[in-house]
Amino acid sequence: MKPTEVLMGEHRVIEQVLDCLEALAHECDVRGQIDADAAAKLLEVLATFADRCHHGKEENQLFVALEKRGFPRHVGPMAVMLDEHEIGRRAIREMRDALVDGGLDPAAAARRFHRAATGYVELLRDHIAKEDGVLFPMAESVLGEAEKAAVLAAFEKAERDDLGAGVHQRMLQLADELADRFRVPKGAARPQSAMSGGCCHGHGGCH
Repeated sequence: MKPTEVLMGEHRVIEQVLDCLEALAHECDVRGQIDADAAAKLLEVLATFADRCHHGKEENQLFVALEKRGFPRHVGPMAVMLDEHEIGRRAIREMRDALVDGGLDPAAAARRFHRAATGYVELLRDHIAKEDGVLFPMAESVLGEAEKAAVLAAFEKAERDDLGAGVHQRMLQLADELADRFRVPKGAARPQSAMSGGCCHGHGGCH
């Protein structure tokens, strides 16, 4: 198991959730109101799984290893990825604010949510393509086996200590519940998590 395989597996789950978010944004546009329950669940998965877990692993483990190999954070591929992480966080905050405002002016809140959600979907799909196609192959080419093992161990520690027991599994279950709700295809076969008992335990693989 390689660190980039763990991260690419997580990308497949995130893409599934993006499909759900796109469907919800379309509902907002058509109905002029936000499905508050679905929106809250989507935002929980995006904030906890896509950002805190996945982006956290990239920023705090993989990118640190690449920095040690001489790749700077302030320019080049890592700088682009970090900037897009921040743009995504702002979009999540905007969607959350729109959800809060839904009880005051449902139509305006729906338009605000739709705008932020569609922008986030476009951003993350492009972001994932760049990481899968450019950044991760670069990491594979420059990191040695011992470095990859250390990053993978750091992933495991982050899954265990930063999020807590059961959180990964709950996020995967929620992602699949949302896929059922919005009738979108579920992610491709998910490679094993950094933790054998983490988010992928009993799920046929991981994020």
